[in-house]
Amino acid sequence: MAPPPPLHIAMFPWFAMGHLTPYLHLSNKLAKRGHKISFFIPKNTQTKLQHLNLNPNLITFFPLNVPHVDGLPHGAETSSDVPFSLVPLIATAMDQTEDQIELLLKELKPQIVFFDFQYWLPNLTQKLGIKSLQYWIASPFSISYFWNGPRQSQGKGLTVEDLKKPPSGYPDSYINLHQHELLFLSGSRKFVFGSGVFLYDRLHIGTSLADAIGFKGCKEIDGPYAEFLGNFYGKPSLLSGPLLPESPTTSLDEKWASWLKGFRHGSVVFCACGSEGPLEQNQFQELLLGLELTGFPFLAALKPPNGFESIEEALPEGFGERVKGKGIVYGSWIQQQLILEHPSVGCFITHCGAASITEGLVNTCELVLLPRVGVDHIMNARMMSEKLKVGVEVEKGDEDGLFTKESVCKAVKIVMDDENEVGREVRKNKNELRKFLLSENLESSYVDSFCEKLQGSI
Repeated sequence: MAPPPPLHIAMFPWFAMGHLTPYLHLSNKLAKRGHKISFFIPKNTQTKLQHLNLNPNLITFFPLNVPHVDGLPHGAETSSDVPFSLVPLIATAMDQTEDQIELLLKELKPQIVFFDFQYWLPNLTQKLGIKSLQYWIASPFSISYFWNGPRQSQGKGLTVEDLKKPPSGYPDSYINLHQHELLFLSGSRKFVFGSGVFLYDRLHIGTSLADAIGFKGCKEIDGPYAEFLGNFYGKPSLLSGPLLPESPTTSLDEKWASWLKGFRHGSVVFCACGSEGPLEQNQFQELLLGLELTGFPFLAALKPPNGFESIEEALPEGFGERVKGKGIVYGSWIQQQLILEHPSVGCFITHCGAASITEGLVNTCELVLLPRVGVDHIMNARMMSEKLKVGVEVEKGDEDGLFTKESVCKAVKIVMDDENEVGREVRKNKNELRKFLLSENLESSYVDSFCEKLQGSI
């Protein structure tokens, strides 16, 4: 019997680099199997991702003119272009692309659209006779704890006490959440995320209306949580596999390659806190002083802290001179994937975004977990540190959520010290998980199965 014809899929991710990038990784894997991809992307952001398009004959970027919204800086397109407080306005701007999306869908006529934060999309696709799939890059472990219908149906005012226990039917009976995280998570239930829509309504409505739900993950780790959500919503629940990054078509910039080459194998600490939500000055300085305290060479990719225009003016007094030659703090976009692949990098301090976690897991560096804003960051940190035990989380104050230079240094020393018992267990587990994720045919079999189920669902 002849195989089914290739699909035409439109990709419409949330306007954040941590969503656009994994959506493009998935696009590459689908295009490799002959599927045609129309990728909707903010116009000026296209150049940042062009080098990751490994199949330009099948993946076509369709640039979107992001409307200006009062309160946003002119030219802001993605969440990385603005402080965290303005991210909801990026969602408002994204919602205002609906007319552009409708015109594109009428012209392109894809069979299915993948989306995440655009709760209005399924109604549009249904009107046009196109299927929709809510594709989450966040872990089903996280989504099913906080964002599912059982929580939503109880109303928006969930208390700290409510959030201490999982929803009915959740695969785990207890998740360790700190007091400052519970307060943040409880407050986030009332968080308006663009266009006057609550964040959790945005997520719940999209999932309720989509034809199917998809997740970045594999059944060995994520299966029970994906099944829980699929059962609740009564939707087909598809796992695409771990979405391992493929090698970019570009090389590591010479300035980084040359600098990293000057240090011994596995000795450099690379720290990246994501494209959103800059640190406050005191935490920015504690992080850098903690890196200095480790004694290891380091490269830190950080935004200037809140209230500062540049990295230099926010550095601790005398810091630049003390770390000269062995420590760099860099305030612009950086080739994270290629840096993590460099043999000199032995430790990765990550904000626990989904794409960063995956990039860390498939490389030989050890993981230090420093979750920032976001439900998924917190839950990714718990999954990696407590359930899978493949990384060490930086200790924070239970009430205030603040870390110190000593707690940063301690976490790094644990994973980098061959004699540390906890470090030995974490390194062993991390290496085994890395081997599993990179094992022959694991990802390809997941993507093949994902494609088969996708074709079966339309």
